[in-house]
Amino acid sequence: MRRADRLFEIIQFMRRNASGTTRARDLSEALEVSERTIYRDIRDLMASGVPIEGEAGVGYVLRAGFDLPPLMFKEQEIEALVLGARIVESWGDRELAKAATDVIAKVEAVIPDRLRDHMANTALLAPSQHFMEPVTFDLAEMRHAVRHRLKVHFRYTDVVGKASERTVRPLSLAYFGPIWLLAAWCELRTDFRTFRLDRIEDFSVSADRFGNEPGKTLHDFLRRKQPWTRSSLATIGDESE
Repeated sequence: MRRADRLFEIIQFMRRNASGTTRARDLSEALEVSERTIYRDIRDLMASGVPIEGEAGVGYVLRAGFDLPPLMFKEQEIEALVLGARIVESWGDRELAKAATDVIAKVEAVIPDRLRDHMANTALLAPSQHFMEPVTFDLAEMRHAVRHRLKVHFRYTDVVGKASERTVRPLSLAYFGPIWLLAAWCELRTDFRTFRLDRIEDFSVSADRFGNEPGKTLHDFLRRKQPWTRSSLATIGDESE
């Protein structure tokens, strides 16, 4: 977690604390950092003008009336934010869905009352009752591999039922409802390939990191003519070479 995000979380934690007094131990457990880090962060918040009172070993109180500067959104921006978050809550994996819920809660906590009411009553929905081709592994693990540039290994079955073992550099994920797609550099084919996640089995993330090697990056993939389109879904993963 970035330090700026942690400072924000400390203020939000203290604002939500019904008992009023917040201990450094509670903050350190919630944010998964040391108490020493919490003490330093609180000193910095106090020095910057945040009205926190208290001391180490006793606890801290955020003086009533303090609030973060309101975020200014247009109504259309609120609707875009809510709809996007609801889509992620409905169609993402459990970890990503929780993150979307947390984003909405954080925004609701700091916007003006008028926009908060509009946010709560936005009539743009993403129903959870939808069809998605089932994926047999945790999508959060694939996102972790993409984010940290870790190679992944899996067994892939193409459209005609032919199976092969693949080690790839995962570059990006895209959702073409009802199918999740992975864009990757495939070491078996020594070229870019796009894989349907519902055809992947025995998935594992390796400790082998990869860099931005020229010709094998997401930018290189996207520069190709129509790297992935809905019309090409029928042939994705159908590799005979």
